[in-house]
Amino acid sequence: MSKQSFPTFYLYGEPHRLVAEGFVHVETLDDRSRPSEWTIKPHAHSELSHIFLITSGGGAMEADGAELRFFAPSFLLVPATAVHGFKWLEETAGFVITMADAYLQDLGRHGAELTGLFERPDAIEMSAAQLPPVERLVADLMLELSWSAPGDRAAVDAAMLSLLVTALRHRSAAVHAAPRAGPHATIVARLRERIEQRFRLREPVSAHAAALGVSQTALRVACARMAGRSPAQMLDQRALLEAQRALLYSNLSIAEIGFSIGFADPAYFSRFFQRNMGLSARAYREAQQGANA
Repeated sequence: MSKQSFPTFYLYGEPHRLVAEGFVHVETLDDRSRPSEWTIKPHAHSELSHIFLITSGGGAMEADGAELRFFAPSFLLVPATAVHGFKWLEETAGFVITMADAYLQDLGRHGAELTGLFERPDAIEMSAAQLPPVERLVADLMLELSWSAPGDRAAVDAAMLSLLVTALRHRSAAVHAAPRAGPHATIVARLRERIEQRFRLREPVSAHAAALGVSQTALRVACARMAGRSPAQMLDQRALLEAQRALLYSNLSIAEIGFSIGFADPAYFSRFFQRNMGLSARAYREAQQGANA
């Protein structure tokens, strides 16, 4: 029996069920936040990612143990499996676009940078003047999802691609780094997808390079240029993120957490966590519990 202390939903408050590969859903922020008194408790979706468009108000997003504060207008990005919750300012308004992770991966065929948007939870601010075109995109998406007409699925895909590209460009402008397409981006996007599927196996970098059909050198170069990290660091950081989630949101023992992400030796997991976080797993859990008390 699972010992995790956060719920996993389909849409928030709905029992988990099978997610259709092309699933896309849009609703207003008000639909679920007002009945919950503007507080959404930490939860996760195993196969669904979110884009929030905040048109007025603001609040704080707790995502994987970190807090991101934001004010309208802004995008919020929440990848599948991320444990997240919200405390909205009262009367905050906006939209929640939910998509199947498989659908997001399919859209990523048009540009590897698109799936990279959801590498981690993020809040992306924009200017008031930039908001109306984004609102029109969401309105178009809602219209195409609400009826059956010739070409409606193609129109949904087009609206989703435009929305993702808009979020990508706003984030790129915010960090003063324009995205670069090309073979390196494709390699890293494929590696990220593979890591998400297999990080619990603790496979060596050589196994990932072989599965991707590239040399270890080519993989290291691509990761350095596109992610600023080595493949081994990307693997370790994904495992570390899962360990942090379990320490924060479950009552699994430290040994059980290590085992769940591929560390058969509890002592080795403890050294891994200490080396990367600068404190022990036990100290991390106690510090986080104290901060949230």
